[in-house]
Amino acid sequence: MNCRIHLYLLNEHFSVEHANANHDGEESEMNRKFEWEDELNVKNVLGVQELENSIYVLQGSNADGNSFSYDVAKMRVFEIETSDGNLQVGCSESILDSCELIKNATDFTIKILIKDYEPMSNPVPGVFIAAQEFPKELID
Repeated sequence: MNCRIHLYLLNEHFSVEHANANHDGEESEMNRKFEWEDELNVKNVLGVQELENSIYVLQGSNADGNSFSYDVAKMRVFEIETSDGNLQVGCSESILDSCELIKNATDFTIKILIKDYEPMSNPVPGVFIAAQEFPKELID
């Protein structure tokens, strides 16, 4: 199975009223619903689990080569089990507008809509952490 992950940053200035009055409820060039959209595709998926108010472990190496690992709390995490190992995508609960996990006979789809009025970081593809929840030790 495959898993398609759709990430959307909502445009806080999108006007539903304008869309309804002028474009049959659809967005237009000057009234975009999303600031951006991103899509990831994962192959060989065995299962997907949604974890609310979970912890995401942010790991990596500093410029000096030293490794780090920080727990980031209050995350909505989708754990994707593949034949090659597990991976996670998701975002801070505070910036999450909505999300959806869809499973059918041939694949999984994850849709994540992110609020755009709060600063955030995207340290790895598919992971968005609200600025106030980002590990302070990693901010220069």
